[in-house]
This record gives sequence, structure tokens and C-alpha cells, in this order.
Amino acid sequence: MIDGVKVKKLKFIPDERGRLMEILRVDDEVFDKFGQVYITTAYPGVVKAWHYHKIQTDHFAALHGKMKVVLYDARENSPTKGEVNEFTMGQQDPILVKIPPMVYHGFTTLSDHEAIMLNCPTEPYNRENPDEYRIESDSKEIPYDWKRQDG
Repeated sequence: MIDGVKVKKLKFIPDERGRLMEILRVDDEVFDKFGQVYITTAYPGVVKAWHYHKIQTDHFAALHGKMKVVLYDARENSPTKGEVNEFTMGQQDPILVKIPPMVYHGFTTLSDHEAIMLNCPTEPYNRENPDEYRIESDSKEIPYDWKRQDG
């Protein structure tokens, strides 16, 4: 596991009215602070990658559909430099992934319909000076192929 990445197993709590799932609480081990909450979506076959933040920590949880989240550690002084982590998440695999600053990340939809990702970052988005640094999803800087791997 990439240094600083944490995974929290989530669970649905059902009753006769429906289901409830806690995603992130102020008393969770993975919680640092609150910046904002937003959702983003991706259509099947779309890759939203790669980017990292210098300040912000992300907390990803897939709410609808199935998604693959991939992380890459390019941090020079990290004990896990060069490591890649893959996480499959969604309604059947409910997890929260904490992504520390300076770790590249991206995701793709595995389901055959639009998927919805929730993020609770530690910082509010700054439109004038975004804490977002991007490279192309097929960049050779990251040893990862987003193509589906069967077998």
C-alpha cells in the first residue's frame, strides 16, 4: 500500500425503510479536516486521470456504479516511490480511499452505465489558484495502462 493511503471498509445498514451508509465521520481514523463535499461522474470507458494535489487530501467513495481508482506514488522521498495501487469500488464493494497529497490518482468506470464518485477533500476548491496538477492519462511518466485487463 502506498505510504499515507488508507482504506476504510464501508457497510450498508438496512432496515425496512431502506439503507444507510456512513462514509466519513469526524471521529474516523482517516479524517483530517473538512474542506467541501462534491460528486463527479464518469461514463463507461472514460478515464479521468492523472492529477495530484500539493496540499489537499482526497477521500473517494463510489456511490453508484462500479469504478476503478488507481494511485501512483511519484514522491521522491517516499518509501513506496514507484508503487501503483488499484481499488475497485462501488455498490457491491463499498470502501472509502484516503489519497494523500502528492500522490497521482485517477479513475475509470467499470459498470455499463454512468458511475458517481463522492469526494470529501480537506480543502475547498480555489477557482483562482487550483491545487491541481495534471498530466495525460496515457503519460509514460506513470507505469500504468488503463486498458481493460482480462484473464
